[in-house]
Amino acid sequence: MVRITFEPTNEVVIHDVVSVGVDDLLRERVTPAGTMPLYWCNGILFSFSSLPLTDEIVKDYVRGKIHWLEVHYTKMPDYKPVLSLNEEEYKGTVNVRIIDTSRSNVHSDLTKWLKTLK
Repeated sequence: MVRITFEPTNEVVIHDVVSVGVDDLLRERVTPAGTMPLYWCNGILFSFSSLPLTDEIVKDYVRGKIHWLEVHYTKMPDYKPVLSLNEEEYKGTVNVRIIDTSRSNVHSDLTKWLKTLK
């Protein structure tokens, strides 16, 4: 039998955090290849970007320490599975999926912390 070991994240290091409007969050998820999802937890809609996986960053990950280059967020009290962005630039409506990550301990703690920021 294979032994399964669970070693949860014990620290998230955020190098920049920015409160933005919902439309700006949606715009940042539109790429030439399509759209990337956003995350929702505890009334906060957010995205994050990770640092490149250098040897040092990988060592931190293995020890349970995650580095995020940026977190962008906005308040969104109610969960919606899809949000739409209508702009001439995109010549129509662009739909962005929203993933409910309420069951993630990391995302739950993150959003509680984001709510404390001014």
